[in-house]
Amino acid sequence: MKKRILFAILGLLVVVAILGGIKALQIRGMINQGKKFVPPAETVTTALVTSDSWASDLTAVGTLSAVQGVTVSAELPGKVVKITFESGTTVKKGDLLVSQDTSSEEAQLPGLLAQVKLARTELERAARMVAEKIISPADYDRAVATHDQALAQANIVRATISKKTIRAPFSGRIGIRQVNLGQILREGDAIVTLQNLNPIHVDFSLPQQQLAQVRSGQGVRLTCDALAGERMEGRINAITPLVDADTRNVKVQATVTNRSEKLRPGMFVNVAVGLPERRNVQVIPATAVLYAPYSDSVFVVEDAKDPKGGKLLRQQFVRLGEKRGDFVAVTSGLKGSETIVSTGVFKLRNGQAAVINNKLAPAFSSSPTPENN
Repeated sequence: MKKRILFAILGLLVVVAILGGIKALQIRGMINQGKKFVPPAETVTTALVTSDSWASDLTAVGTLSAVQGVTVSAELPGKVVKITFESGTTVKKGDLLVSQDTSSEEAQLPGLLAQVKLARTELERAARMVAEKIISPADYDRAVATHDQALAQANIVRATISKKTIRAPFSGRIGIRQVNLGQILREGDAIVTLQNLNPIHVDFSLPQQQLAQVRSGQGVRLTCDALAGERMEGRINAITPLVDADTRNVKVQATVTNRSEKLRPGMFVNVAVGLPERRNVQVIPATAVLYAPYSDSVFVVEDAKDPKGGKLLRQQFVRLGEKRGDFVAVTSGLKGSETIVSTGVFKLRNGQAAVINNKLAPAFSSSPTPENN
């Protein structure tokens, strides 16, 4: 009985050893096959590292403000009896906007004008009488004072009627109406905003070390989401004489023509101050850069050393400069006329084989105008 159990155990061990050997041979074969496996070449689009001459710019983010802008308000308390404007329309200087109730003042004015007329008549009579020495100079002075007081009272009522007849202080575009007929306005209550949109100011700040490069009359370019790829040009009209002690920035103001009124006060814009000198730069498509926290890199296409030929990718770390449109400047890391991968760099690795196919390569431009913009 013991011999049978021993033979059974030995037989089981032999079977396990045979199975283990077979599995080891299979694993070794898979490892050898993996070592010999060569991944297929990746199809890529390419672009050349080119040299270009870019105008030197000082860039900043600016805020638009109206050359003339005001919130039209009530100077005196009163009830609104007439509104003559529509929200969002344009008005000219002097156009009537709102009339307040002036019935009390208009009722007082005829009586005050009558007093002025009477005081003028008495003053003329006193002038003749003092010349003939019928009355004393003191009586004549009282007649002059009476006339002046009566005239002042009439002018006060006229000024009150004028202040309650609210007109546009300058030409511009009206905002949204903030009053209604019959509303009782208090002193200082807002009626409507009025903005002169053409031209328009852009206010921005530049570091103090760039102050020597900026002067009045210098050209600026504006870009904004609201312009749909369009660029607007203007000129610097003022540079503040003070430098902000907290930020060490100097405030600059430029004036930009805004005939289409696409630019509105309060919008932010990208400002580029053009400098007279130009600089030579090496440029590549921005899509060719693999951005990473440790460093940015591109993939350079090189000829393989293998006798079979082909192309290999070499990851090259670069330092980037200014970006314009679809291009970005490279300050170090690349040489002129090198060929780099232009798209899809996130899926590539160093030393990978590649096949060039530029049939689907996108067109790059320094002033792109996307269709969905």
